[in-house]
This record gives sequence, structure tokens and C-alpha cells, in this order.
Amino acid sequence: MTQRVTGQVVTPTGVIRQGCVEVGDGRIRAVAEYPTVRDGHWILPGFVDMHTHGGGGHTFTTGDPDAARQAAAFHLRHGTTTLLASLVSSPFELMRTATTAFAPLVREGVLAGIHFEGPYLSTARCGAQNPEFLRDPSVEELTELIRLGEGAVRMVTLAPERDGALDAIRLLTAERVVAAVGHTDASHDQTRAAIAAGASVGTHLFNGMRPVHHREPGPVVALLSAPNVVCELVADGVHLHDGMLTFATSVAGPERTALITDAMAAAGMTDGEYELGGQAVTVTDGVARLTRDGSIAGSTLTMDAALRHAVAAGIAMSDATRMVATTPARALGLGDRLGALQTGLRADLVVLDEDLTVLRVMRNGEWLD
Repeated sequence: MTQRVTGQVVTPTGVIRQGCVEVGDGRIRAVAEYPTVRDGHWILPGFVDMHTHGGGGHTFTTGDPDAARQAAAFHLRHGTTTLLASLVSSPFELMRTATTAFAPLVREGVLAGIHFEGPYLSTARCGAQNPEFLRDPSVEELTELIRLGEGAVRMVTLAPERDGALDAIRLLTAERVVAAVGHTDASHDQTRAAIAAGASVGTHLFNGMRPVHHREPGPVVALLSAPNVVCELVADGVHLHDGMLTFATSVAGPERTALITDAMAAAGMTDGEYELGGQAVTVTDGVARLTRDGSIAGSTLTMDAALRHAVAAGIAMSDATRMVATTPARALGLGDRLGALQTGLRADLVVLDEDLTVLRVMRNGEWLD
């Protein structure tokens, strides 16, 4: 059955103020002008969150498939039709267990893949990562995880200054797994070496990274200036000042900046006590911090809230839409399947009112109840 969704359609080339998306058999069949009396609601592609640890009281970080399913369902209600299950630094056995548990969810389409944020990270820039589990990259471990996942492992974040990091990046790239640079104290040159080896994503740019200095630009400048790197940004007003959010977007452009949530289980929940990677987290006024030292511990963000924040900060609607859907889809190697309102792609849509509040969500041509 063919159905039409009308309103202000945001496409890769701009906004059709009075437009229509025609959907059939789970695919976008046409996108065109559709003159009406009023412009109607916003119609955007389904959001793609390439970095989230959980939400709605559920977490990806323990490797529990039931919790993963519930966390994905929570974010789906907020318009995220595609997401990676991000784990934090963990013992290898938990990484194995999570890979085995989540691979069926990837095959089912509940998850788009697994993201290991660690444990191959800098101790000096670990942030809310558990320092107990940090270690040098292991080609042997990664090879086993990739084999176990059979395509489920989609992205790995590591610090390029650690011993063995460049070999790990080359392996990941050869296996079509995205190599990301994050939680790093690397120099500018070390970061450029990682990019040359195949790293193509900067994990939550600025956060968990050596700061910019005029005599040692560090990873931030190297990542922002690399034409083949997509930089993640957490648009919640906590991780980044709005001036830094708009600055990074203006430097790299919306085609190389992706909004993420970096959400943990507390997203959508009340303030209180939570856990992340074996560490106690206290959420106060919606801000998650490690109880022991106050380090930011992920966020309570959802992708619709990130979109609203970016637009309020002055980023154009068409650019912000690329940043929540098209750019992250491309960064994950999924751009030929989803991430834009374009003929032939999967019919993932989000309908929002004038305040950018989610009204309806369509995934694979089916409206969410």
C-alpha cells in the first residue's frame, strides 16, 4: 500500500515547504512538491545515533539483550530509527558476551551495530570510563570480536597514542569497522597518523581530548581539519558551549559533523543514582556525573532534544537535519540505505510540530504505535 506524508519536507538539498514523501513497501518511492493551504508539520528522515549507551532506564553497557531492546525502543519513540549500542571500557569477557548477545539484535534490525568505546583509551583523558579496565589495543581481541559478531561490530573508539593503536586501526579499516579517535591525549601528529591509518570518526569532539593549544593543536584540530573525518558533537549545552558547537559546525560543515546523544540509562528518567561501566553516577537537573569526582558521565539527551538545541543555537534546519541523520548514516557506511528523504532509501521518517516535538515516527514504512 502506498501512503503519502505531507508537510515541510527536509531533503538533502533543502526544504520543500509544501512537500510530500510517498512511501511503499518500506521504501521512499518519491519526494516532491505538494501544494496545500498551509505548510504543515516538519518531516525529517529518522534520526541516526551513532553513539548511545542506553536510555529509558535501560543500558547497553552490561550486554543484556533485553535491556538493549528496551533502550532501543525508548530512543525510537524520540525519532531515532537507527542506532549503535555503545559499550564503555570493560573486561574482554564482557565485550565477548555483549557481542554474542547483541549480534542477533543487529540481524533483526533492532540495532545497527555495536560500538566499543574503549577499553583502548587514554588514562589521562578517560573521563567517565572506568580506569580499571583501560589497556593497549589488542589486534587479537579485536579479531575475535569481529569474528564473533559476524558484521555486528560497527565502530571502535581508541586513543591513537597507545601502543598498538595504528595496527588496530588498520585491522578495523580492513574489516570495514569504523575506527574512531577519542578519549585521547594524542598530539596533532599522532592523530594525523591515526587518520592516515584509516580512522574516520572523532568521538564526542572536545570531550575526553587534549585541549587545543597554539603550539600543540592536539587531536581536535587534526580531526576538524581532516576532510575524511566525521566529528561527533553532543548538543546538550553541558558537553559543549553553544559557541563551540556552532564553531565546529562552521569549520567542518554539516557533512562532517554528526550530533550524538552519548546517552546513558538515565535519559528519559528522573534525577537520581545510576550506574555506568561499574561506576556510580548521580543525575542532578538532568546532568549525569560520576559520583566520585563529578566527571560528566554521558548524557540524558535524546536525538530530538539534540536537534532542538542545535537549531536554537543557530544551526539551520537543513544543516541540523544532515547532522542528526544523513551524516552519521554515511559515517557508519549506511548512507546508501537510510539517513535521508530520498527515493529508494528505507522509509524512516519523523514528523515534528513547529516546536520540533516528535509527533509520529515511521520506521521501515511502518508507523510506530
